[in-house]
Amino acid sequence: MAQHYYTVTWDQLHRDARALAWRLLGLGPFRGVVAVTRGGLIPAAIIAREMEIRLVESVSVATYDEETRGAPTVIKHPAAAGDGEGFLVVDDLVDTGTTARVVRGLLPKAHFAAVYAKPTGRALVDSFITEVSQDTWILFPWDTEPQFSVPIARREQKA
Repeated sequence: MAQHYYTVTWDQLHRDARALAWRLLGLGPFRGVVAVTRGGLIPAAIIAREMEIRLVESVSVATYDEETRGAPTVIKHPAAAGDGEGFLVVDDLVDTGTTARVVRGLLPKAHFAAVYAKPTGRALVDSFITEVSQDTWILFPWDTEPQFSVPIARREQKA
């Protein structure tokens, strides 16, 4: 299967997170936000600001790095969120759903939102803004730096 890349800029992430906040406004009220670290930290901050939520908690689940995938490990529990009732969980992306399943197990009563969703994990979130294909790797602004990009036509010729 071909691998596709989708680059998200800081401006686009900000707009998409604000759009998600707009969608979530009518679903509350929420007592707090739980950011899924690390990718959910920035969208959660934007959403908390837009929804005027002051209580921000985090949950950290390690499942992979850029090279390898392993069993999910909860590094930090979201103690302030209890079972999730009245809380909004925010992540940047739901991909295979591995992290989402773990977080749902910890916070079964929370509303789970992701800015971006892939088909395999989409059913595990209650709200999202943009769906991308399963074979797309999203390049978030914190993972990239500005540099020359080969034109798409030239890349397709090599494939």
